[in-house]
Amino acid sequence: MPDTTPTAPDRTPDRPPAVTTLLVVVGLEALALVVTTVVLLVESIVAPSSSIASAIALTLLCAVAALWLVSLVVGLRNRRAWVRAGILVWQVMQGALAIGAFQGVFRVAWVGWVLLIPALLGLTLVLSRAVTGWLVPRDARDE
Repeated sequence: MPDTTPTAPDRTPDRPPAVTTLLVVVGLEALALVVTTVVLLVESIVAPSSSIASAIALTLLCAVAALWLVSLVVGLRNRRAWVRAGILVWQVMQGALAIGAFQGVFRVAWVGWVLLIPALLGLTLVLSRAVTGWLVPRDARDE
């Protein structure tokens, strides 16, 4: 049986600070969405709602979005190039929610800022050269 042990350790370059910051931002967004899902689930069980179908639908949509964000965090940590588009889409949707929080019927400015600042930071980071270069597929990097 041939020896397949590598002779030198495979050194992968360290994560740039922009990627680490993006991981933290998207990770905190995922954590917030998981907490929101749990709160919605508990609220649907404890407090009766006027429309049980709407409560279930909202909770399920929130759970799906939380799973999506968690998969984006795992994919970014594992250096998968496909996460760039997903993170970009999420940040745009979160920015749209922030604008709604600023100008909606029940406007709450601090909620808008809490949503808008991470969305702008995430957009800036995901489009930066450091993150884009770090997410280039391995076979394209070797060429």
